[in-house]
Amino acid sequence: MSGTLTRAAHAATGNAAPTTTAAGRMKALARTELALLTRNKAGLVMALVLPLALTFTTWTTAKGMDLGKAGLSLGSMVIPTAVAYVLIFTVYTTLVGTYVTRREELVLKRLRTGEPGDIEILTGTSIAALATGLIQGLVLLVLGAVVLDAEMPSNPLFVAVGILLGVALATLLAMATSAFTRSTESSQLTIAPIMLISMFGSGLAFPLESLPDKVASICHLLPFSPVVELMRGGWSGNLTWSGGMGAMAVAAAWIVLSVYAVQKRFRWEPRR
Repeated sequence: MSGTLTRAAHAATGNAAPTTTAAGRMKALARTELALLTRNKAGLVMALVLPLALTFTTWTTAKGMDLGKAGLSLGSMVIPTAVAYVLIFTVYTTLVGTYVTRREELVLKRLRTGEPGDIEILTGTSIAALATGLIQGLVLLVLGAVVLDAEMPSNPLFVAVGILLGVALATLLAMATSAFTRSTESSQLTIAPIMLISMFGSGLAFPLESLPDKVASICHLLPFSPVVELMRGGWSGNLTWSGGMGAMAVAAAWIVLSVYAVQKRFRWEPRR
């Protein structure tokens, strides 16, 4: 009876009573995106196979490196790299394609005419990729620790903060990149700069300590460099608190910049 009266009151004032909750709406969006992701064969290869293949390549290459000069072991070199590959390919590249495709198909525009708010739409659309990345990252962490007989992280807090910042950064960078992407086909081009500079300039393929100081100092400012630095430094114990806070500051700056770009440039309708 009280529910009927509440709905009647909303109708009398011209406001329809909400029929769903924010959590329910985001869950429905996540379920739909997960179903679409499983049907996208090319997307699955990019999200699931590529991080594994690149991790294996890094492992075989790292075995021939003198990691001791950088204060690293094989495990502290490869495991953070594996997680970073997941963030870049499973989360970032997947979400860029997802946001652009949903925009071009007018899905985002239609969703905005209903009950979901903007944050609900963006978050719900990202949950499937984030959940896939989380599961994959955990599997790679466990496999890496077992196969490489890796030691436990010296500073788990740095590792955890690095992963959390990486998830936030990958998601927000995907939203920002989609704003500058004209079509689903061109998303393969717009993701390339972040993907390539991260792979070769953020310490994934080789430690930044092996580069000249001036080059390394520039590379430390790249988007995913602080994420790798926190994870790898936390694992090896080579990262001081001042260094860790500096890496967090760089990551936070990129997150703030991404939020600003999303607020100013994110598009809900197809680009013309």
